[in-house]
Amino acid sequence: MLELADSHVHLDADAFADDRDAVVARALDAGVATMVLPAVDAASWPGIRTLAAASHHIYPAYGLHPMYLANHRPAHLDALADWLAHDETVAVGEIGLDFHVEGLDPQLQRDYFSRQLKLAQQFDLPVIVHARAALEEIIQTLRRCPGLRGVVHSFSGSEQQAQQLWQMGFHLGIGGPITYDRAQRLRRIVASMPLEFLLLESDAPDQPDAAHRGQRNEPARIVEVLRSVAALRTEAESVIAAATCDNTRRLFDLDRAKR
Repeated sequence: MLELADSHVHLDADAFADDRDAVVARALDAGVATMVLPAVDAASWPGIRTLAAASHHIYPAYGLHPMYLANHRPAHLDALADWLAHDETVAVGEIGLDFHVEGLDPQLQRDYFSRQLKLAQQFDLPVIVHARAALEEIIQTLRRCPGLRGVVHSFSGSEQQAQQLWQMGFHLGIGGPITYDRAQRLRRIVASMPLEFLLLESDAPDQPDAAHRGQRNEPARIVEVLRSVAALRTEAESVIAAATCDNTRRLFDLDRAKR
């Protein structure tokens, strides 16, 4: 069995409330030995910390997600700095911009995003970036943050945007969408991109693979993502699994995280 890393999974979500332990067990049985859990708002931080403390397979990231803007308060940024300073976090995330969802104040999103990027620089942590209908602005914002590293999760941009991110040292998070035949642009990018910038992710409970369309996603199904990526690149699954595990461990410095 191949060892896999899920670089983005929301195991704390209510969708897993009834069978979370079974979901984790299925992930481990499938070879998913590493799972990074990004937060969405301040209220989610304690639960993520508890899950991470209970398993050496789970790693926490703390941040303020743009889609949960209504839950955020300026004081949460000060609280985030304290969590980053004193908790075993591996990244600042999930953060970013979402101009797709109506009713989310763009300027307020920018304020939270820029403040969290500064915290990532201050604590020398990578960022987990949500970019929906806002990727070009996010790339320009990241350019103004020298030395920053991270991943654009659920990448859905152009080949040119992907190249700009690699040139800045940023990774692309690839999940269930790659398994859909209609995702032709994304498939072209993944087929030829530098392997050292590729991360696998489930984004569970969201974004299931094509074989589980409409169902709750879970980290065990990252195996389907691996199969699609390997087929597109005409490389062995073992090569993709080993490289993406290494990329995940290196980006998030996981060998240090739970020493």
